[in-house]
Amino acid sequence: MEFSRRSRLRPEAQFGMDSVLDWLIPHNVALYAIPPMVDLSITELQSLALERLKVLRILEQATNKNLKLSSDEGRETVFNEMNHAGLKHYVRLCQGNHSKDQDLAARRKDYLSHFILRFAYCGTEELRRWFITREMELFRLKFAGLSPQDVKDFVMKYEMGYLPLTAEQKSEIKDGLYDSTIYHSVMQIESMDFYKVRFTDVLDLVRGRRCYLRAGFAYVCASDFVSIIANKHQQLLEDGLQAHLRLLPEVENDERFAMILKELHTSYTGKDYRVSKTGQIPIESLDQLSKKSYPLCMRYCHDTLRSKHHMKHGGRMQYGLFLKAIGVTMEDSLRFWREEFTRGTVTLEKFEKEHAYNIRHNYGKEGSRINYAAYNCMKIITTNVSPQDTHGCPFKIWEPSVLKTKLSAFGLSAAHAEEVVGFASRGHYQIACGKYFEISHNTKLEEGITHPNQYFDLSQITVGARAPKVKPQNQNRRTFGSQDTSMASVRSTQQDTTTMNADDDTELWELMESNEKEAKEGIKHESLLLKQPEPAGNTQAKKPTSEWGDDEDFDVSQVEMDQN
Repeated sequence: MEFSRRSRLRPEAQFGMDSVLDWLIPHNVALYAIPPMVDLSITELQSLALERLKVLRILEQATNKNLKLSSDEGRETVFNEMNHAGLKHYVRLCQGNHSKDQDLAARRKDYLSHFILRFAYCGTEELRRWFITREMELFRLKFAGLSPQDVKDFVMKYEMGYLPLTAEQKSEIKDGLYDSTIYHSVMQIESMDFYKVRFTDVLDLVRGRRCYLRAGFAYVCASDFVSIIANKHQQLLEDGLQAHLRLLPEVENDERFAMILKELHTSYTGKDYRVSKTGQIPIESLDQLSKKSYPLCMRYCHDTLRSKHHMKHGGRMQYGLFLKAIGVTMEDSLRFWREEFTRGTVTLEKFEKEHAYNIRHNYGKEGSRINYAAYNCMKIITTNVSPQDTHGCPFKIWEPSVLKTKLSAFGLSAAHAEEVVGFASRGHYQIACGKYFEISHNTKLEEGITHPNQYFDLSQITVGARAPKVKPQNQNRRTFGSQDTSMASVRSTQQDTTTMNADDDTELWELMESNEKEAKEGIKHESLLLKQPEPAGNTQAKKPTSEWGDDEDFDVSQVEMDQN
């Protein structure tokens, strides 16, 4: 991926692109030292970038849930998420070093996608900090899967100049090695590889008293070697981003690249919600569902529409597409909006002329006939709104005092409301939404909230209206093998703390750790009152929305069974 206009010798022209890439990437754990010079189509470039962005966001969610990526539990959780998202080639890179064809293909995708994202994340300090933190997490995840022999291969192939101690050298300092590795037995220590490095290269190990010091040198075991490489890798990332920043104006001269790079960070990489696959939702149930299963952004839209009987275009788009994705049919949607708008200042004729077309258009029945997807969290958060609008993310646009009042009115205690407002005031809007879900449903989330319809689906599963989907388990789980797993678990806190310090987000760490301690065993499910559906032969007319009772309960599962 060469954007410079200067003429230069292209080695791939002489040796072939695949051979050059294999030379640049001799190991599953890449250092990304030299930018690749390859030809990619716009589609390939965008696909590679979005795949890697999915990986980095999975790691971000794992970190926000306080998972330690160097522990067996943390690695298995992340691998399951990657497999579920169709990112098996990244999982292969995290399970040791191999030279199979699948690994070589995965290395190429990994290498190319990294340099694409450098252009997308070099523009501001905030973006650079996020990118470096996530890339360091991915680097540690990959390095933790290496065996001692894989570490030797890594050092040799990248010509780093580190050599393991010989048996004679280990014998001279064996007492010091025993004292500095208290979590290993004598037999394990005798079979382990140790490296001699300058103590200034492993200050985190020195601080944690996890290496033997002698005459200005530190003696580090192979399982801790990641500390040495991580510092060098982070410096390479920082220098690389600065180099890409200098090239960015030239790249952005091409409008195609400029548009992709500008929108990449806010791109949605989760499930696409267009039409519900779990059954239809009668509009008579919306009042009840809005109180139990709506995220705050959609509940505010619904409450505003019911009280003012009108909504601006932005709100109609945000809420209307949400309703379509949860299972409201086009006919019911037309009836719902018609009854609400005609209760206000809009006449029936005006509604049919100005609004009915847009509703049919959202369902793909008019105009270009595109089946539009519901808005995701990132789109809602980044949308510009005015004070009179009802769309947008309440956690972002509402003042802390207003948000706290609303949360208290929706049943949250003062302490819980303050906790949610705390996340929102620091810019963690989706974490605040997830905390609101946990408090209102009295449960713990296993995934971050990235879409209003995801919130709705999770709520319906939690209250028992739908059966949970079973995620496929990782069948290729690999243990650490010759590396000691217990030591890895003990080291995890210190290793991950280094990465978070780079992100300067210690306060968030402390909050997430306190939440983990407060988690209770088991999940309390809220019961949903059952309401029998009307007989098929009942010809009684449907009630208008104005007569829906706020206290009437509704069971989505009953409707789904009735339709099946």
